[in-house]
Amino acid sequence: MNISLIPFAGDSCCNPGSIGYIKKIVENKIPGIYVLSLEIGNNPVEDVENSYFMNVNKQVTLVCDKLAKDPRLQGGYNSMGFSQGGQFLRAVAQRCPSPPMFNFISIGAQHQGVFGFPRCPGEKSRICDWLRKMLDFGVYTKVIQERLVQAEYWHDPVKEEEYRKNSIFLADINQEKGINETYKKNLMALKKFVMVKFLNDTMVDPPASEWFGYYRSGQAKETIPLQESSLYKEDHLGLQQMDKAGKLVFLSVAGDHLSFSEEWFYTNIIPFLH
Repeated sequence: MNISLIPFAGDSCCNPGSIGYIKKIVENKIPGIYVLSLEIGNNPVEDVENSYFMNVNKQVTLVCDKLAKDPRLQGGYNSMGFSQGGQFLRAVAQRCPSPPMFNFISIGAQHQGVFGFPRCPGEKSRICDWLRKMLDFGVYTKVIQERLVQAEYWHDPVKEEEYRKNSIFLADINQEKGINETYKKNLMALKKFVMVKFLNDTMVDPPASEWFGYYRSGQAKETIPLQESSLYKEDHLGLQQMDKAGKLVFLSVAGDHLSFSEEWFYTNIIPFLH
């Protein structure tokens, strides 16, 4: 079996202390497995820079091209994305069905986006609220959307119409700009869609996004789970059908963002990579 990995913001494909380490332990645990750690750019420095400043749609196109040209992946592969790499790989699953993706594992991904400043101490903090408003200013302008990666999954639940109209990435893959039946068909072709949520996450606001939950529309205090969202009830992506078929797997870790032990990884993730 083969696997592709995509890193998180500020990381590179081959950092020995992060994605490179994950690659190593997977290879040690599953002898003979082929692991492709995706690099966006010509070197690790470009890879890190592109995680902040390269249009996500262009990144997805590049990844699709790399996967299509890799002879060792043509029979299909499993994939694993960390943090923002998770929603980017989901876009690959939805847009590029060849070669086929079997199991998709998102670890701390922001599937409904974010609406908050990392490491901010709670929703009641005035500083957090002020920072959120500053981040929200201009985020949906064309120049910011096309040049700042994190803006492309900034989801303002108070300004839903502006988000749906101007978000060039997240609103598209979440079927909020219109219904693309191909996206739904391709995602439903997965055998398993595994979502890992970090219960003490201080980087992702709200953490519910890691399980496809989000703020109830019109405010930024109360969150609702995936099953209460219109995305699920109207089944725009096929998530309701996948859930009923046992294809959605919700895992949790009692830690901060991307904080887990080798033992937890071996027990909970490795089985989906065989």
